[in-house]
Amino acid sequence: MGMTMSQKIIAAHAGRDSVKAGEIVMAKLDMVLGNDITAPVAIKEFYKAKTSCVFDCGKIALVMDHFTPNKDIKAAEQCKAVRDFAREKGVVNFFDVGEVGVEHALLPEKGLVGSGDLIIGADSHTCTYGALGAFSTGVGSTDMAYAMATGTAWFKVPTAIKFVLRNKPQKWVSGKDVILHIIGKIGVNGAQYKSMEFTGDGLKNLTIDDRLCMANMAIEAGAKNGIFEYDEITAAYEAEHRSKKPVIYKADEDAEYEKVIEIDLSAIKPTVAFPHLPENTRTIDEVGEVKIDQVVIGSCTNGRLEDLEIAAGILKGRKVHKDCRVLIIPATQKIYLEAMQKGYLEIFINSGCAVSTPTCGPCLGGHMGVLAKGERAVATTNRNFVGRMGHTESEVYLASPAIAAASAIAGKIASPEQI
Repeated sequence: MGMTMSQKIIAAHAGRDSVKAGEIVMAKLDMVLGNDITAPVAIKEFYKAKTSCVFDCGKIALVMDHFTPNKDIKAAEQCKAVRDFAREKGVVNFFDVGEVGVEHALLPEKGLVGSGDLIIGADSHTCTYGALGAFSTGVGSTDMAYAMATGTAWFKVPTAIKFVLRNKPQKWVSGKDVILHIIGKIGVNGAQYKSMEFTGDGLKNLTIDDRLCMANMAIEAGAKNGIFEYDEITAAYEAEHRSKKPVIYKADEDAEYEKVIEIDLSAIKPTVAFPHLPENTRTIDEVGEVKIDQVVIGSCTNGRLEDLEIAAGILKGRKVHKDCRVLIIPATQKIYLEAMQKGYLEIFINSGCAVSTPTCGPCLGGHMGVLAKGERAVATTNRNFVGRMGHTESEVYLASPAIAAASAIAGKIASPEQI
């Protein structure tokens, strides 16, 4: 029996000709990631083990993106601990305020992750890099500590679901709508500890930003990872961002999948996930009248230049609703600068939006956009659990940048055609 894309990457990094679903293997890592919440815990465990140095100072990335700029003393102390560790151990890829970005947008942009890589990160949305044909997955801080010391991690080889994408999405339908549609179809446990592997002729109609968004949210279906078949679009992105020669793994013809699901992209409508789970989806024509208090456009899911371009196109020449606060958060400094050069930031500010330095802040209810009791937000983020963005009696509705921007103008959940 042949192997899936994910199984081939694991086998190669484990020094094996092949692996089978359910096997437990040790494998070498190409990148180990931590942030200002998870890395401090890993660093404590690293020191407890009395390890003197990291396995490779060029294969560790420490990104201060969650509570930065520091929101309080505790956040400042956490960042200081990571800063001191990075300096002491010579970690090359340390990103702090001024050059930081939301980690899962920053690493691909910097060319630190890519096709054929095996990556772990102490953050659940590390699965983002599967958009580039990598195997990437989230781990706990203890696993991160071990990985920083040894450059290895253990894996239970996952089974897989094959998603065959067909046709072309309608106008205003993006990768966010596609992945919300899929999660609504299979549920938040529908791919539990499985690899979500995306292929099909519809891939040519999904940009890298669409794919990064979709792979990012594989974890919201319970998946171990999400991964896209390498194609010309991947190659063009890597040629621009990475000097390393691509390593391409394609699933065998006889690879075994638990199931194969066909997705007609042309049939998908703009989709919104209602509280309090990403699987609680409704198409825009099923939403009804839902007034909102806040809109957040940003995060590791939808804070890239393409997302800001879509939002700016809708907001241009319009004002946000007087009862709605709107936060725009470019995901990296490079994206911020490009958005400024293209005039997007001027559009946002003239529309009545607040534009922020790159941060994860409001996505996890950390800072810069926390919700009060009874408030509702439309967010381009990836989770809408109880209390995710603030008070336990607030509500988060997940949507694409197009729906978020239109909703900001309407003061209620709306599509661009409805404003």
